[in-house]
Amino acid sequence: MEERPAEAMMRLDAHSLRGLAHPLRVRILELLRLDGPATATMLGNRLGEDSGNMSWHLRQLASHGFIAEDTERGTKRERWWYALHKYIGVEQADFLAERELSGLLSTLQKAVITEQFRRAEEFTDQNWPTQWQEAASVGYWRLRLTPAELGDLRADLTALFERWEERQRPESDADAGTEAQDVVLQFQGFPYRPLT
Repeated sequence: MEERPAEAMMRLDAHSLRGLAHPLRVRILELLRLDGPATATMLGNRLGEDSGNMSWHLRQLASHGFIAEDTERGTKRERWWYALHKYIGVEQADFLAERELSGLLSTLQKAVITEQFRRAEEFTDQNWPTQWQEAASVGYWRLRLTPAELGDLRADLTALFERWEERQRPESDADAGTEAQDVVLQFQGFPYRPLT
């Protein structure tokens, strides 16, 4: 069965933020984006959760516009779900003025960071060939920037990532005898305040 193409981006509003600001929902959505369509049972097995609980969270994600049921797969008892968007866009200024939304935004950000850390940690626990181990990178840079400069840096990196994303190669393509793999690039940029 052919994969359904996901739309590029969904911009969060207050309604959708309320639906996503839950650590388990962030994990579910990330799995549907990275691994493709799945059932509540499949996701429950992957995440160590009860399939009934997974079904409830899947319905919540669907009601807030993040995922949809794939009616071409499964049966009445087996419902398949897929992600509707590749990315979530957040205009933080939209949420900072209202205490409840600011708290939900913080919950969402923490869940996303936790998920990014989990992916990086899984990579370090896996046995990848030497060329992948040498090509991968985990590290950080400390720069002294203004808020505007940090925004410019983020825009530059986004443009760079998007340019590489446009070069998507087919799964059967090989380069110099090495099969291409899906690669996840993670980015965080934030001010640092030394502990005193």
